[in-house]
Amino acid sequence: MQLLLILGIVCAIGAVTFALQNNGPVTVTLASWQYDSSVAVVLLATLALGALIAGLVSTPSVIKGQWTGTRLRRQIVILEDEKAVLQKQIRDLESFMPAPSVASVRGAEGAAPYVGMRTIIAGPG
Repeated sequence: MQLLLILGIVCAIGAVTFALQNNGPVTVTLASWQYDSSVAVVLLATLALGALIAGLVSTPSVIKGQWTGTRLRRQIVILEDEKAVLQKQIRDLESFMPAPSVASVRGAEGAAPYVGMRTIIAGPG
Protein backbone atom coordinates (compact mmCIF):
# COMPACT_ATOMS: atom_id res chain seq x y z
CA MET A 1 0.00 0.00 0.00
CA GLN A 2 2.80 2.41 0.87
CA LEU A 3 4.60 1.54 -2.36
CA LEU A 4 1.53 2.53 -4.38
CA LEU A 5 1.27 5.80 -2.48
CA ILE A 6 4.93 6.61 -3.12
CA LEU A 7 4.52 5.69 -6.81
CA GLY A 8 1.48 7.96 -7.07
CA ILE A 9 3.34 10.87 -5.47
CA VAL A 10 6.29 10.41 -7.83
CA CYS A 11 3.94 10.39 -10.85
CA ALA A 12 2.16 13.50 -9.60
CA ILE A 13 5.47 15.32 -9.09
CA GLY A 14 6.54 14.32 -12.61
CA ALA A 15 3.27 15.54 -14.09
CA VAL A 16 3.44 18.88 -12.28
CA THR A 17 7.07 19.36 -13.34
CA PHE A 18 6.16 18.58 -16.96
CA ALA A 19 3.19 20.92 -16.82
CA LEU A 20 5.21 23.81 -15.38
CA GLN A 21 7.92 23.45 -18.04
CA ASN A 22 5.37 23.26 -20.88
CA ASN A 23 3.05 26.16 -20.14
CA GLY A 24 2.24 27.23 -23.70
CA PRO A 25 -1.35 27.91 -24.74
CA VAL A 26 -3.40 25.06 -26.13
CA THR A 27 -6.96 24.67 -27.44
CA VAL A 28 -8.86 21.54 -26.53
CA THR A 29 -11.76 20.71 -28.84
CA LEU A 30 -14.35 18.04 -28.14
CA ALA A 31 -17.32 17.90 -30.53
CA SER A 32 -18.67 21.47 -30.50
CA TRP A 33 -17.01 22.39 -27.20
CA GLN A 34 -13.72 24.37 -27.18
CA TYR A 35 -11.48 25.20 -24.25
CA ASP A 36 -8.42 27.49 -24.38
CA SER A 37 -5.88 27.14 -21.60
CA SER A 38 -2.24 26.32 -20.91
CA VAL A 39 -0.80 22.84 -21.29
CA ALA A 40 -0.28 22.73 -17.52
CA VAL A 41 -3.96 23.20 -16.72
CA VAL A 42 -5.08 20.73 -19.39
CA LEU A 43 -2.58 18.11 -18.19
CA LEU A 44 -3.54 18.49 -14.53
CA ALA A 45 -7.24 18.36 -15.42
CA THR A 46 -6.78 15.16 -17.43
CA LEU A 47 -4.76 13.60 -14.58
CA ALA A 48 -7.51 14.46 -12.10
CA LEU A 49 -10.17 13.08 -14.45
CA GLY A 50 -8.14 9.87 -14.90
CA ALA A 51 -7.77 9.45 -11.14
CA LEU A 52 -11.53 9.99 -10.70
CA ILE A 53 -12.37 7.40 -13.37
CA ALA A 54 -9.90 4.89 -11.89
CA GLY A 55 -11.46 5.39 -8.46
CA LEU A 56 -14.98 4.90 -9.79
CA VAL A 57 -14.01 1.77 -11.72
CA SER A 58 -12.24 0.16 -8.74
CA THR A 59 -14.93 1.02 -6.18
CA PRO A 60 -17.21 -2.01 -6.84
CA SER A 61 -14.37 -4.50 -6.38
CA VAL A 62 -13.22 -2.77 -3.19
CA ILE A 63 -16.76 -2.84 -1.77
CA LYS A 64 -17.18 -6.50 -2.78
CA GLY A 65 -13.90 -7.36 -1.04
CA GLN A 66 -15.01 -5.60 2.14
CA TRP A 67 -18.37 -7.40 2.11
CA THR A 68 -16.65 -10.74 1.55
CA GLY A 69 -14.22 -10.07 4.40
CA THR A 70 -17.05 -9.14 6.74
CA ARG A 71 -19.05 -12.24 5.76
CA LEU A 72 -16.05 -14.50 6.27
CA ARG A 73 -15.27 -12.97 9.68
CA ARG A 74 -18.88 -13.63 10.76
CA GLN A 75 -18.65 -17.19 9.46
CA ILE A 76 -15.41 -17.74 11.43
CA VAL A 77 -17.14 -16.59 14.63
CA ILE A 78 -20.09 -18.92 13.98
CA LEU A 79 -17.80 -21.88 13.25
CA GLU A 80 -15.68 -21.22 16.34
CA ASP A 81 -18.85 -21.19 18.45
CA GLU A 82 -19.96 -24.48 16.89
CA LYS A 83 -16.52 -25.96 17.53
CA ALA A 84 -16.68 -24.97 21.20
CA VAL A 85 -20.13 -26.56 21.55
CA LEU A 86 -18.94 -29.77 19.90
CA GLN A 87 -15.81 -29.92 22.07
CA LYS A 88 -18.00 -29.53 25.15
CA GLN A 89 -20.23 -32.37 23.94
CA ILE A 90 -17.16 -34.56 23.40
CA ARG A 91 -15.92 -33.85 26.93
CA ASP A 92 -19.38 -34.61 28.34
CA LEU A 93 -19.61 -37.89 26.44
CA GLU A 94 -16.09 -38.91 27.41
CA SER A 95 -16.94 -38.36 31.07
CA PHE A 96 -19.66 -41.06 30.79
CA MET A 97 -17.33 -43.63 29.21
CA PRO A 98 -15.64 -46.10 31.57
CA ALA A 99 -11.86 -46.03 31.65
CA PRO A 100 -10.40 -48.90 29.61
CA SER A 101 -8.86 -51.65 31.70
CA VAL A 102 -5.61 -53.43 30.85
CA ALA A 103 -7.42 -56.75 30.30
CA SER A 104 -9.85 -55.30 27.77
CA VAL A 105 -7.04 -53.66 25.82
CA ARG A 106 -4.76 -56.75 25.71
CA GLY A 107 -7.47 -59.37 25.43
CA ALA A 108 -8.26 -62.31 27.71
CA GLU A 109 -4.90 -64.12 27.42
CA GLY A 110 -2.79 -60.92 27.49
CA ALA A 111 -1.89 -60.94 23.76
CA ALA A 112 -1.71 -57.75 21.73
CA PRO A 113 -4.98 -56.89 19.97
CA TYR A 114 -3.26 -56.78 16.55
CA VAL A 115 -3.43 -60.18 14.85
CA GLY A 116 -1.76 -59.53 11.49
CA MET A 117 -2.86 -59.84 7.90
CA ARG A 118 -1.29 -63.28 7.36
CA THR A 119 -3.24 -64.72 10.32
CA ILE A 120 -6.47 -63.18 9.11
CA ILE A 121 -6.09 -64.63 5.61
CA ALA A 122 -4.58 -68.04 6.45
CA GLY A 123 -6.40 -68.55 9.70
CA PRO A 124 -4.86 -69.50 13.05
CA GLY A 125 -2.37 -72.24 13.12
